[in-house]
Amino acid sequence: MGANDPRLNSAHSIDFRLQRTLKAWKNGDPAPDRVKPIPIQVIRRIAFLAQSSPDPTLAAAADMIIIAFFYLLRPGEYTDNDKTPFRLEDVQLFIGDTRINLTTAPTEQARQARFASLTFTNQKNGVRGEVIGLACSGDPYLCPVQAIIHRVLYLRHHSAPSQTPLARVFNTTTRVTASLLTTCIRDSVSHLGPSLGFLPQDVSARCLRAAGATALLLAKVDPDVIRLIGHWRSDEMLRYLHVQAYPLMKDYSRQMLSAGMYSLIPNHLVPQRSN
Repeated sequence: MGANDPRLNSAHSIDFRLQRTLKAWKNGDPAPDRVKPIPIQVIRRIAFLAQSSPDPTLAAAADMIIIAFFYLLRPGEYTDNDKTPFRLEDVQLFIGDTRINLTTAPTEQARQARFASLTFTNQKNGVRGEVIGLACSGDPYLCPVQAIIHRVLYLRHHSAPSQTPLARVFNTTTRVTASLLTTCIRDSVSHLGPSLGFLPQDVSARCLRAAGATALLLAKVDPDVIRLIGHWRSDEMLRYLHVQAYPLMKDYSRQMLSAGMYSLIPNHLVPQRSN
């Protein structure tokens, strides 16, 4: 009708107050097409293939997928990118209470480590200097400590500087990117088939954070502990947890029947029962 657009300020841009409001609404109403968490059998197949392959890129991809799953990492933290990946200098390995010197320790001593930690230095969502550590899983293929040891020994073999991303591969033009990891995950899902309950296009490199969180939930780990491990600062964590996981939901209907018969404490308006 010829009137000025009330959304615009004097510079003909959207008023910053409206921008903040719209951003808050967007964050509070996430898109429904979140990625599915992948079960451990998907990761196990990737790790098995990497064990029997001479391809260093596949080996690095498998290691980083395992690390991302156990440490609940975002793609920007575990891929070879220009953002804020974990680097060699962010790693610590321990034998008991003894911290190993990653520069001078013999290879066999490094392989004996049973605890590994990652230190948040410049990662987006971590508190600077905060450390998150895990012990060995006991699995010969799927172990966060062994995966980190693989990366440390590989980078050390290539005389990589301490600022090198853990996912770095040498003597090849292929980088361990989110796209590459998405391809590895989808190939594994395709091989295992529809019995998983989802399709390859339902997952990507972003799903590993959800996969780790869902595994912890199914293990009956307290949600507050899951939030601490994943560095969630709000109930955003709930977006990553999926009630589609069969072991989580299989007993709820029976429990609802057994627990759903009850009476309420009456208020003063409810008539007393006659004797």
